Amino acid sequence: MSKVCGADAAVALIGNGQSVACTGVIGWLTPDAVLAALGARYDATGGPRDLTFYFPCATGDAAGIRGMDHVAKKGLMRRIVSGSYINPRHPVTGARPALTELIQNDLVEAYNWPMGAAMHWLREVARRGPGYLTRIGLGTYIDPRHGGGKFSAPATEDLVELVDFRGEEHLFYPAWPLDVGIVRAGSADEDGNLSFEDQPLTSSALALALAVKACGGTVIAQVSRIVPRGSRPAREVRIPGSLVDRVVVVPDAPTGTGVRDDPGYLGAVPDALKRLPTLAPGPDKVVARRVAREIRPGETSIFGFGGSSDAVLSMAEDGLLDDGRLYDHTFTTEHGSFGGVVMSGWQFSANYAPEALLDGPSQFDFIDGGGCPFAALAFAQIDAAGNVNVSRFGAANPGAGGFVDIAASARRLVFAGTLTTGGLDAECRDGRLTILREGRVAKFVPAVDHVTYRAGEGVRRGQEALIVTERAVFEVTPAGLVLTETAPGVDLRRDVLDRVAFPVRLADRVRTMDPELFRP
Repeated sequence: MSKVCGADAAVALIGNGQSVACTGVIGWLTPDAVLAALGARYDATGGPRDLTFYFPCATGDAAGIRGMDHVAKKGLMRRIVSGSYINPRHPVTGARPALTELIQNDLVEAYNWPMGAAMHWLREVARRGPGYLTRIGLGTYIDPRHGGGKFSAPATEDLVELVDFRGEEHLFYPAWPLDVGIVRAGSADEDGNLSFEDQPLTSSALALALAVKACGGTVIAQVSRIVPRGSRPAREVRIPGSLVDRVVVVPDAPTGTGVRDDPGYLGAVPDALKRLPTLAPGPDKVVARRVAREIRPGETSIFGFGGSSDAVLSMAEDGLLDDGRLYDHTFTTEHGSFGGVVMSGWQFSANYAPEALLDGPSQFDFIDGGGCPFAALAFAQIDAAGNVNVSRFGAANPGAGGFVDIAASARRLVFAGTLTTGGLDAECRDGRLTILREGRVAKFVPAVDHVTYRAGEGVRRGQEALIVTERAVFEVTPAGLVLTETAPGVDLRRDVLDRVAFPVRLADRVRTMDPELFRP
């Protein structure tokens, strides 16, 4: 019997109080039509109710590909556990994502887990193990002593435990059942065998399907097309039909935010570097160029979401990857794409002109095993102790994503971002930086609102860590931050030291940042 059906028929299988897990990496790999049908069913009938949602990564962009926003409805969603969240306002309406509103108004039990834990936990559920045990995340926001990943007042249950194992502290994520899994693939046959030929990522799709079926649950797959059974080589079928119960065909769905059928996200294409976007001039471009100075050929380099991911695009724009030099580097992200160019913004996660691809859990095996000696990550707040916050600040609750695992496992770290934010305006001219309007929000604070990573402790364990901004560079040392570079054109006291809410030691010789960083 064919497993192909409409989205409405597929979501009719979901019952009250069930747990629903779903793939998606921003706009990539998001089964948007199925999520939309589930939200529409609730609007029309008032059911299903009180669902628990499990998203290993933020799913959708809350705009053109709404993703998790389709199901962000009080009554439909009782609890959500996610590796990250979507926070930016809608580019046209200015509205905050519906899920952000639920969380900030305490209308849902919201939890954020580090993405590595979210991926590896699926494996434990799939093998019917007791749960996931790790040392990564101790002392951060996910540690029960520091909140246990709770993001809203109704989230009172301790989903993460602090345990002693063989005389050492660990974090333990107990397993709980998943009733429904929703995945997206490229094509399927009528028996549900799934391949991903038009998708640049596979992320948690296989792990999620395995976990749901181990719990006796139902797996729904959204695909672009149906192909004859036996028409694809077995090596291309990444999820066998035994793991799939229903297939929903949506032929016109975008591949990702702003992307439709671009072969450059699937592998090598002619003149790949000429197809890339350029960065707008200004402070963010200065930061990207300065981060690029820390990238070494022959060293696998991983980049996080945010300003740090602009570094590779800046290298391409400045000609540093021309004449085959792109192949001197291996660039990756937490989502498993290797080689090519790391993209930024809503195209982050899927590299352009990649050479290889790992699934999500395997990529975190690689990360946690020290496979990425260099990491460039964004920051929202930094304090005197070298604590870094990207997970929760001000009115934003983006969660940690892959930050915790990446930061804990790299040998060299660069934290990248502007010194202040919220209306910052600066001009780059004649190799100099002029601050025209200071940002309203300080990012160097006495104490961070949320501890995503303790970089000071990491340095004491042997890591190296730099903080790169548009007007100054700092080294993280066991004794605190040391200012090592300043931008030409800025006033050290007014533009730097007075904007840092704690004492900073000056290096014996404070260097001037290269004027080339500030050219148009």
